[in-house]
Amino acid sequence: MNQINYQKKLDAFLAGLESVPHLFLHSCCAPCSSYVLEYLSQYMEITVFYYNPNISPKEEYRTRVQEQKRLVGTMETICPIHFVEGNYNPEYFYMAVKGHEEDKEGQERCFICYKLRLEEAARMAKEGGYDYFTTTLSISPLKNAAKLNEIGGQLAEEYHIPYLYSDFKKKNGYKRSIELSEKYGLYRQNYCGCVYSRREREEEKNAFH
Repeated sequence: MNQINYQKKLDAFLAGLESVPHLFLHSCCAPCSSYVLEYLSQYMEITVFYYNPNISPKEEYRTRVQEQKRLVGTMETICPIHFVEGNYNPEYFYMAVKGHEEDKEGQERCFICYKLRLEEAARMAKEGGYDYFTTTLSISPLKNAAKLNEIGGQLAEEYHIPYLYSDFKKKNGYKRSIELSEKYGLYRQNYCGCVYSRREREEEKNAFH
């Protein structure tokens, strides 16, 4: 079975645009959003939606959301970018992933977390009258782009709003996000966000000592 090239799919879509649509972009963090904003703001007006109830502890969440706000306020883009912060309710995340606490990063717990965040983005995008929704998550080499796009497509049908298929790690997207992080002096976290991913990183770190 041939894998879908989501980057080619996105390139073809962008090349066919005849106007400037408004994108509702779920963002996991400022560093990951940096390249996506640079890239897509050439074609679309973007509202960054920061919704990540998985992030722990609260102090970490606040640091990341402030960095996202700072980036949106200072980044030079062709089309305008805006910012919306979602509700921070960690208990919602813990309830959703109950029974998957011992999953390794990249397994079912992560897929549940993808859907949790993407579903809220789809709902908000539909309510707000946006043209498309998508997420920055696929820029990470640790994130499953095929699964993200599968979930996004399902939610697009459920909420009746088009999902922008993508794989932002392609075309050196992840590398560019590191360069932009350095340019804007962004805080780059060393774990995905949840208490389980933090534990896994600490265990890996301790294994080398």
